[in-house]
Amino acid sequence: MDETVIPRPEAATVAVQGSSARFPVRRIYCVGRNYAEHAREMGDSGREPPFFFAKPADAVLNVADGAEGVLPYPPLTRDLHHEVELVAALGSGGRDLTPEQAAACIWGYAIGLDMTRRDLQAAAKKSGRPWETGKAFDHSAPIGPLHPAASAGTMAQGAITLSVNGQPRQSGDLSDMIWSVPEAIAYLSTLFELRAGDLVFTGTPAGVGAVVPGDRLEAAIEGLGTLRLRIG
Repeated sequence: MDETVIPRPEAATVAVQGSSARFPVRRIYCVGRNYAEHAREMGDSGREPPFFFAKPADAVLNVADGAEGVLPYPPLTRDLHHEVELVAALGSGGRDLTPEQAAACIWGYAIGLDMTRRDLQAAAKKSGRPWETGKAFDHSAPIGPLHPAASAGTMAQGAITLSVNGQPRQSGDLSDMIWSVPEAIAYLSTLFELRAGDLVFTGTPAGVGAVVPGDRLEAAIEGLGTLRLRIG
């Protein structure tokens, strides 16, 4: 291995259900407003072309199967929001993929949370600035174990829900996506060359809202189990 002038940073990884092996993370892409009801609650409507934003790979916060993860409440916000999402992990990639080719790139799926400092995001939108302060902060991408696509199937439909302290907040179905997972990945591949190790957060249903320290979240996707998280 080449000599480095500082210690080489440890690569982010995600657990794999039923295995001691880990999935190395290269990049994290997120699809914005990919459920019609959520798009409407955020001020948009219609089947507009998908748009994307990114989080750093080390924003991953692994939550073990059956365990409760802890997300430290991030600084400089008073409006931390939850967004439950299906995450697709790519085992291969490419450019200008067709939806069929994009589907073949998916190695597995997981439950994820796109945590958002909504007040900082709103301020950035108002001034026309980038969203990183609102979306790409430390631990902003909690994620459960990956389930291989060979066992999980296509994940084209199934309930996706989130509750806070036992009270339902978000509820939808994966079939409600404006752009299916393969379609979104195919569109993304026209903008970036996708590679093995990329994670794609595929959008959230309506019902996003604020959480405060001490809140307990339960995010569930049919076929993938439940991700449990406490706000520290």
